[in-house]
Amino acid sequence: MVLKILFYGFALLLLYAAIRVITAKNPVNAVMHLILAFVASSGLWILIQAEFLALVLVIVYVGAVMVLFLFVVMMLDINVDTVREGFVKYLPFGIGIGVLILVELFFILGNKDGLFGAINFPLPPNALEGYSNTRELGLKLYTEFLYPFEIAAVILLVAMIAAISLTHRRVRENNKTIPVPDQLKVSKQDRIRIISMGTSVLESYQDVSLATDR
Repeated sequence: MVLKILFYGFALLLLYAAIRVITAKNPVNAVMHLILAFVASSGLWILIQAEFLALVLVIVYVGAVMVLFLFVVMMLDINVDTVREGFVKYLPFGIGIGVLILVELFFILGNKDGLFGAINFPLPPNALEGYSNTRELGLKLYTEFLYPFEIAAVILLVAMIAAISLTHRRVRENNKTIPVPDQLKVSKQDRIRIISMGTSVLESYQDVSLATDR
């Protein structure tokens, strides 16, 4: 009974936060409700004994990504009126996509005997003493799903490089950065110059140092 109350509580909180993300007038409020949605999702994951995923969601997304989003939104000073200019124009298209997603979810989750039905996903047996959810996740990730995991990592790396390239695609005025080809052509002869100093110069330097100490 307690688990059902917690489940429906987290589920309603998640639905409320998700709706507020797309209906909030202030972008900062939208980001804060997105953080609330992540916290509610982590609560649902804890209920299904996926503690590691719940902690990762809170630490990575709430603790890092959402803070970055909030910082960017506050620094950009977004003009809300400009963003909402095409809201009414694209509203029917958005409603159509939403209805299509609901129909797909109904056919997938509503059919108990289908591919995603409960008959194909029975409840797991009771965990033995010493069972580690994190260990099982690591074994699955680095054995059975190793190639999809590596492909996802490469895709994220390509996306990161593309974002950096798009940022530097224009040459800005008063840009003090050095082009990468010029950096690669640099040699130590261009940066370091060795000077041979005579004994007279060293003696005069020592005399100046002694006079300064006195």
